[in-house]
Amino acid sequence: MPGDRYKWVALSNTTLGVLIVTINMSILLIALPDIFRGIDIDPLAPANVSYLLWLIMGYLVVTAVLVVSFGRIGDMYGRTRMYNLGFAVFTIFSVLLAVTWLQGDAGAIWLIVMRVLQGIGGALLLANSTAILTDAFPTHQRGLALGINSIAAIAGSFLGLLVGGVLAPVSWHLVFVVSVPIGVFGTVWAYVKLRETGERHAARIDWWGNITFAVGLVAVLVGITYGIQPYGGHVMGWTSPTVLTCLIGGVVVLAVFAVIETRVAEPMFHLSLFRIRAFTAGNLASLLAALGRGGLQFILIIWLQGIWLPQHGYDYESTPLWAGIYMVPLTIGFLVAGPVSGVLSDRHGARAYATVGMLGAAVSFLLLQFLPVDFAYWGFAIILAVNGLSMGLFSSPNRAAIMNSVPPRQRGAAAGMTSTFQNGATVLSIGIFFSMLILGLSRTLPTALHDGLVAHGVPADAAQRISELPPVSTLFAALLGYNPMETLLGPQVLAQVGPDQAGFLTGRSFFPSLISGPFADGLTFALVFAALCCVVAALASLLRGGKYAYVEPAGAGVDGADGADEIDGAAVTEAAYPGFDDGDGALVGAPTGGRVLRGRVTGPDAAPAAAVVTLVDRAGRQAGRAVADADGRFRIEPPSSGDFLVIATPRDVGHAVAPRATQVSVNGGAVDVDLVLDPR
Repeated sequence: MPGDRYKWVALSNTTLGVLIVTINMSILLIALPDIFRGIDIDPLAPANVSYLLWLIMGYLVVTAVLVVSFGRIGDMYGRTRMYNLGFAVFTIFSVLLAVTWLQGDAGAIWLIVMRVLQGIGGALLLANSTAILTDAFPTHQRGLALGINSIAAIAGSFLGLLVGGVLAPVSWHLVFVVSVPIGVFGTVWAYVKLRETGERHAARIDWWGNITFAVGLVAVLVGITYGIQPYGGHVMGWTSPTVLTCLIGGVVVLAVFAVIETRVAEPMFHLSLFRIRAFTAGNLASLLAALGRGGLQFILIIWLQGIWLPQHGYDYESTPLWAGIYMVPLTIGFLVAGPVSGVLSDRHGARAYATVGMLGAAVSFLLLQFLPVDFAYWGFAIILAVNGLSMGLFSSPNRAAIMNSVPPRQRGAAAGMTSTFQNGATVLSIGIFFSMLILGLSRTLPTALHDGLVAHGVPADAAQRISELPPVSTLFAALLGYNPMETLLGPQVLAQVGPDQAGFLTGRSFFPSLISGPFADGLTFALVFAALCCVVAALASLLRGGKYAYVEPAGAGVDGADGADEIDGAAVTEAAYPGFDDGDGALVGAPTGGRVLRGRVTGPDAAPAAAVVTLVDRAGRQAGRAVADADGRFRIEPPSSGDFLVIATPRDVGHAVAPRATQVSVNGGAVDVDLVLDPR
């Protein structure tokens, strides 16, 4: 295991890498108006909506699709090597984005292509950074390390809004330039200082698995992207044959991927990892939390830019910057809670902190629902801070528990799958929350818009035409910081109503007042959905099991000192549990309590496994032993209360499966432990 100095180098470099990748996930949301003005394109014109969507979504889609494949390649050829390559690729395409010289359609296409290629570098960084940290840090410090790293990832998505809002008005090129010096510095630093510390396992690339996973996930995400666009006479495109083909076809291809992964000898991703309760529950909770968090981001931007800020005297052109500033309490909450919860979860386990964090996030979503659309900022800021604290309380322990639960040789693929859940959820949240807002707006906005326009001198035929426009146009205008009424009415209609009425219609009060009621309807749907996601995530966190820790094979030297492995400061030697050096199993969660230890040992196929179960105390002494019966069940009565290590060692002399171990606390009642042996 690397020494103290190296692990902090790894943490600082990977945190920088993750931060710059996630900043670039959101930096364009605020900067898009200036970018489109810079390349002389109207993003709200029907012919240009695809440019708008793919500049927002292309980067997200490619990072979501490629992280699992890149994580698996990192397991095979070296995580640091792939990470360093990612920093270099990211930097090269940041430079090419910054020097964009094209205009019009060519400029938009250039930006989209370069963003997708930049996203490839981002996927390499995201896929391997978590695994590098898990390799570098011992078990009792992983919560802190992964907490800082994951909070940087979450905070980056909100810092991107602020950075984009500050730089874009100066020059839209600066939005891309800002990544260049950071990328150059990070690339050089990574190549000079980072080294391979994890296990590498030569294997063949699972081409069919990679292809089917990429095709299936891309199809689903593209279907979601186009589902929020109007189709025919519908306000959205969920009934479009193209969208349905993408969604259904994508799901079918992903099902084929799952079948392939169970048949090939060296799969891209071991689906057996989902048999580990900590891994499955943690990723489910992560997916649901990301859904709520992603939806919150877009709701707040529209709420602030389209309604609240104009009502409080801000020009539409300045609302993107101020929206980022007014959302700072959310980021502060993340930054405060993340490292603290990481340290605490290292000592006490992830379950309590992750569960409470998700319940707190659910409460914050419901509190937002009770705010009036024209709220007092202090109440809004407090709720944002609570949401940030809650998400930070959840994120660090959850990520550490996931990574602690998987074998070293699969950390890259496991980290990639976790990133896929998070990034895919961001794209999914856009589809879900935009759909909910559009449904709410479509019920009442057309009538309110028609009546309001007619009352202020707009000809009836023009008012009717404008009121029948899909609500998504209004949402995009608010999201981009355009004056929605000026965009919808156009110069010809404004000329017909006269300067006084035109000034009122395009002023800071007419549109916010008009949209407040319809927006509140959509807001209710969205916030209740986000709260439900967090409640289910809390339930998944509660059911994940107890404290998790990974034990390296004997002699690997987790503490880097004497070849002994360490769990919470207690050395566990090979002599204490003969045969454990033949495996590399991950520790899975166990409920706490009791002077009776019981459970079941199964193989990778879920069938009962012939195994010897050994109980080891903190001093490394054997405290109990049992042989699993024909059904895989065992029972041990510990001699005293305390913390123990339970090791299931296969009796098969051919060692077709690897041992599995878990740490348990015995304090009263019964402790139930199920152990699943991994294939070798």
